[in-house]
Amino acid sequence: MAGWTFVSLPKELSVEIRGNFKGLEEGWGRMKVIARTGSSEWKTSIWFDTKQDTYLLPLKADIRRKEGIVLDNDINVIVWVEQEDG
Repeated sequence: MAGWTFVSLPKELSVEIRGNFKGLEEGWGRMKVIARTGSSEWKTSIWFDTKQDTYLLPLKADIRRKEGIVLDNDINVIVWVEQEDG
């Protein structure tokens, strides 16, 4: 369970995020977000994967361990897009 695993966000959600916040993307389609699954909440980024037409959310090993996340299981994730003030 070492290293990183990526969660593909649902395509419908990715279309909505990209449609409303594409202007916030940085290099390589990266967008800053706050993510939550279970009792874990952290600042991270999502990346737009043009091959899958969806955003990818990285889940580091300590989050997976803490939340009991295993490969190929569905999980519930809440994602907030970070917008800079001003």
